[in-house]
Amino acid sequence: MKPQKSKQKQSQELSQQIQEFLQSGGSVQHVPSGLSGNINNANIFRSSGQLEPKSSRTPLTEVVKTLEERKMRKKEKPRKTHSAPGKRLIVDDFGEPVRWVWED
Repeated sequence: MKPQKSKQKQSQELSQQIQEFLQSGGSVQHVPSGLSGNINNANIFRSSGQLEPKSSRTPLTEVVKTLEERKMRKKEKPRKTHSAPGKRLIVDDFGEPVRWVWED
């Protein structure tokens, strides 16, 4: 694993590169805020052909509706073919247990 440079080290290297550029005869021009470096502010991806042109969107309401119906069908539990007797707890309006009842 390579050791990562600290931000201070990166800043020093950048300052050194700028000084070397200026000492070798380079100059810095003032560029107004909001101006793009692209020619005529062209979109880089569209000009290079990397993206396809936008196409109209297909409405998917019917597809979503079918998927939701399918999801709801899966949630239905199969009915029991035989039932064994069991106990069921009866509670009052406040959720307090009242008694147990046997059900067939």
